[in-house]
Order: sequence, then C-alpha cells, then structure tokens
Amino acid sequence: MLFNSLQFALFFPIVTLLYFALPHRWRGTMLLLASCVFYMAFVPAYIAILAVTIVIDYVAGLRIAVARGPRRRLWLILSIASTCAVLFVFKYFDFFNDTIALAARALGMSYAAPALQLLLPIGLSFHTFQSLSYVIEVYEGRQRAERDFGVYALYVMFYPQLVAGPIERPQRLLHQFRQEHRFDYDRVVAGLQLMAWGLLKKVVVADRLAELANRVYDAPRRYAGLPLITGTVAFAFQIYCDFSGYSDIAIGSAQVMGFTLMKNFDRPYTARSITEFWRRWHISLSTWFRDYLYIPLGGNRVARPRLYANLLVVFLVSGLWHGARWTFVVWGALHGAYLIVSLATEGIRARVRASIGLTRHPALLAAWQTSVVFTLVTLGWVFFRAGSLGDAWYVLTHLGAGLGGQLAAVVAREPAAQHDLLFLGFEPSRLVIATTAVLALLAAERLQVSGPVRVRLAGAATPLRWAAYACAVLTIMTLGVFQSARFIYFQF
Repeated sequence: MLFNSLQFALFFPIVTLLYFALPHRWRGTMLLLASCVFYMAFVPAYIAILAVTIVIDYVAGLRIAVARGPRRRLWLILSIASTCAVLFVFKYFDFFNDTIALAARALGMSYAAPALQLLLPIGLSFHTFQSLSYVIEVYEGRQRAERDFGVYALYVMFYPQLVAGPIERPQRLLHQFRQEHRFDYDRVVAGLQLMAWGLLKKVVVADRLAELANRVYDAPRRYAGLPLITGTVAFAFQIYCDFSGYSDIAIGSAQVMGFTLMKNFDRPYTARSITEFWRRWHISLSTWFRDYLYIPLGGNRVARPRLYANLLVVFLVSGLWHGARWTFVVWGALHGAYLIVSLATEGIRARVRASIGLTRHPALLAAWQTSVVFTLVTLGWVFFRAGSLGDAWYVLTHLGAGLGGQLAAVVAREPAAQHDLLFLGFEPSRLVIATTAVLALLAAERLQVSGPVRVRLAGAATPLRWAAYACAVLTIMTLGVFQSARFIYFQF
C-alpha cells in the first residue's frame, strides 16, 4: 500500500480512529492486524516470509536470554544466518549466480545452476536489519528479550516504517507498544503537518523531477552534455525528496498515534563534507552500519590502513544492501573512496585553505565545501540510477560533451535547442515547475535551520495557520503527480 495512494488515504484515518477508540489492551492487536493488511496490499503471499523471520528471531531472542556460554553465541549465529539466508535467496542469489556463471564462462568452464527469478518482497532489507538489531542487542545485553510475541511481531511489522524505515532499534520502539497513548491535539496536528510536508515532497517535487530523470536515464546514450546534467541533478533531488518524503509520512503517521520514530534526514545537501553527508542522509541505516559493522571491525581505533579498509568494507556492504547490481556496489565503493581520500588529504586541504586565505571568509568557504560535496554525491548518484555500469560510464564521460555549443544555442534562444536540450522534449512549464519546486524546497529547509517551520506555524494566528494549510493542499492538488508512483526505496 503506497503512502501516496487512495488506499492509504482511506486506511490511515480508519486505523487511527480505531486506535484511539479501542481500549488500550486491544490496540496492539489491532495495529498488528492493520500492519498485516498494509503489507499484504503488495503481495499477500509474502507475509508468510515475514512471519517465518519473526518467529525465528523471536525464539532466538528468548533462547539467547536464558542460554549460557557458547550456546548464546550459537543462537545468535543461527538467528543471523537464517534471517540473512532469506534475504540472500530472494535478493542476492541470482546476482551471485549470474556473476559465477560469467566468471566460469570467462575461464572456459561450464556452470548450469538455474536462476530463481523470485520477486523481491517489499522492504525485505529494512525489516531484516530491524530484526537483526533486536537479536544483536539482546545478545549484547542491552535489551531484554521480548516475551510477548504480539509485541515483538508489531516491532517488526509496525506499518508506518515497515517497508522503508526508519530502521529502529528495540530500545527505542519496543517499550512504546506498551505505553498508553492518549489523543493529544497538538501532537496529532504536528504529525499531520509532517505527513503533508512529506506528501508534498513526494508528489510535487520528486515525481515531477522523475519525469526529467527518467527521460534521460531510460535512454542515456541518446544524450550528451546539458541533458545529462539536467537529468542527473534532477535525480539527485528526486531521490532525496522521494525518500525523505516517505520518512516524513512514516514518522508523522506514527506521531499521530503517539509513537516516536527516529529522524532519518537532516538537510543532507547542506553538508560540508562526505562524513557530514552520511550523518545527515538515511541516518537510521548509517548508524546501523556504524554500530553493527564499522565499530565491530575496529572503527577508528585502528591504524590508518585498517581504518581505510574498514570504511571500504562498510560502504561496499552498504552498496550491496541497496541492490543486487554492480552499479550499487560501485556506488558504495565510490563513497568509501570519497571518505578515504578525505581523511588522507585532510591536512593538505587545511593548509591550502589557509594559504589562499579562504579560512578568512567562512561564508565563501561553506559555499565552496557544500558545492563540492553536492557535486561528488550527485556524480555518485549516476551509478545508483543508471541501468548498467556501461550506461553509468557513458553518462560520466559525456556530461561535458559539446556543452559549450549547447549553452550558446540555449542562450541564443534557438527553438530546437531549447526544446531538446533545455526542456528535454517536454513543454517548458514542466521544467519551470520542477525548478521552482526545488528552489522552494531549499528555501523552506533554510528556514528550518532554527527549528521546524511547522512548530512556528503552530504558534501563528489562526487565519495565517489555516491559510498555510489551504496553500499546501492546493499545491498538492494542482501541482502533484498522482499516478501512485512507488517510492524509490521500496525496491530495497
């Protein structure tokens, strides 16, 4: 069930009203059933897969809690192995099978293992990581094993964040299912405001930018220069608005009922370093990899060569987590390389900034650093979006091809050049609306430096507040793209 669908427009108020109408002891059961309905709206049969992983990790948590010595570790390994096995079969088997077959052919060997060609269950990577965090936390003694099967099942299946996160930790979420949440007008309004903001980012910004990005990346070799730059920048903002929009709707819908989910995005395109970018982008996944992979590998408490290796491993795994394609692996490796180069050249860059006097102009320095980071991240998105490594390489090597002549033709207002190069064959209004939407988004995020705009809006006069609500609804209804386009991260 998509957050931007008519189904959800009916599902959400019905479930919310039932939640507050029912006695506290029945609310968990109702939420669990509603979450099952929400998940089964995609592919009903795949709820059985989710049920199996829930049972395995629930039992493993209980056994880890009472076991002693090597048995505790054995139960942890069994839980992780079985949960990851499900993920491997559905998401990675065909990828590794094809890779082995390709290598075998290159070596002149025969390899005939058939592909499974299974449909990937929606959100499998997300609830797999949430389940893994539970058993690991129980094993480390930071979380008590959950004895109520219904509460644990709801922890994994809680519908707002079931499909694409945020990936929660048991310490943050499990206890909330036992708390009695009363209807609070201010909290409900704040949650609805956040949901509206997320929906606006999805249907007004992301889905409009998707038209531009798809036009280019569906057939990238037809273009060079300006169209490739337009499509690539469009995708950079599309994926941000698409995923952060989803997260806002998820966090807001949970907030309406009284649940608190972790913040998943914090204006990542204002980051002044790649390290800062990853503290602001997909925060729940970044911290998951930090806590359960990077730190166990030794983190930054090791020698520089080992530190660089740790970073590369983490980002290679992160790339593979996003998708079973070499383009995602290269995307992860590229970000690992960004961080390694950043650390290795930190002293040199500081001396260069000081020698040219850039440190005496903090605003200029901030603008330069932000621009560089955005450019590096956007170039990385080429691998994320491209259909193959060949397409990605073509885009990267043709971003500047013929750019000077193209810009001259556009500036000269040649009709054909403007239609094909600037507007990508669309009517001009599409690019104008998309560009205006991005600029408005950036302005709104700039206003939120001192706190969420919706908090200040809550204290505004009633006429102003309702005028803002009406403006938001009107913008969504008139400029939104309503084709029930899936969120990008649903494929992970």
